[in-house]
Amino acid sequence: MKEAKGIGHCKVGEPVDQYLLIKSSVKGVASNGKPFLTLILQDKTGDIEAKLWDASPEDEESFDAQQIIKVTGDVNSYRGRNQLRIKTIRLATEMDQVKVGDFVESAPLEVDDIMEKITQYVFEMRNPRIQRITRHLIKKHQNDFLTFPAATKNHHEFVSGLSYHVVSMLDLAKSLATLYPSLDTDLLYGGIILHDLGKVVELSGSVAASYTKEGKLLGHISIMVNEIGQAAKDLEIDGEEVTLLQHMILSHHGKAEWGSPKPPMIREAEMLHMIDNIDAKMNMLDRALDKVEPGEFTDRVFALDNRSFYKPNTPATVQKEPANP
Repeated sequence: MKEAKGIGHCKVGEPVDQYLLIKSSVKGVASNGKPFLTLILQDKTGDIEAKLWDASPEDEESFDAQQIIKVTGDVNSYRGRNQLRIKTIRLATEMDQVKVGDFVESAPLEVDDIMEKITQYVFEMRNPRIQRITRHLIKKHQNDFLTFPAATKNHHEFVSGLSYHVVSMLDLAKSLATLYPSLDTDLLYGGIILHDLGKVVELSGSVAASYTKEGKLLGHISIMVNEIGQAAKDLEIDGEEVTLLQHMILSHHGKAEWGSPKPPMIREAEMLHMIDNIDAKMNMLDRALDKVEPGEFTDRVFALDNRSFYKPNTPATVQKEPANP
């Protein structure tokens, strides 16, 4: 039997007949007064939205997040984005011999390799206060830090996405620090490692993550600012470094309208914000462009101003002209 194409690579007009994982399920009411479900369905290659019309109470209970389904249908386009039109749908059973791990995208690095790289950056820190606080909080949240996604959507929304995002940012920061030696790399590395660590409390888990009560009421920025303060207290650490680390967390979104309680007001905070922005956007672009062929445009990427991006055709090798005699 031919293996089904990944849902992230399906084109408009193509039929779908495969198992998928329900990433999220939201109830709505149509204009005719009948209930429906908006399902986000995923496999390792990506996800797609689908509508289950005339949903019964049994459907609402059955087709919930983290359930595996067998679905048939076809792909169409709605408002510039691919959407799956469902023909048949049912829950998978033990007879189907499928498991959640079959449908979950993971970081391209193993967790042991991720942890080794982060540990090396902490080891390179020369400021003992920043190093101790950073090491303390990594140890406290290590298991979740290594498995949680960086977000529920938009960027690094896959298993181990949070720690992989941190490693990518650390590598970028190290390169930039060679160009700008005035940067305090201890503070910059500490801020990068801790900036999103509050998401292990903000989000519910590594698979089909949703926002927890603490996530909705406090958010990962407030959570981590408090954790840094508590870590400093537990470790009996005083000094400006504690306040500077907290400022790195408070300002890393850049602007108030982007969820940042304070704008960056030190050099390292400004750099953290830009590095975070670069890595998040590159991840979104790479994953969107991976789903299309050269010469095609991506679906609109909401988090990138709802723009559609073009994937250039691979240029042929240019033959060098012979040098003039």
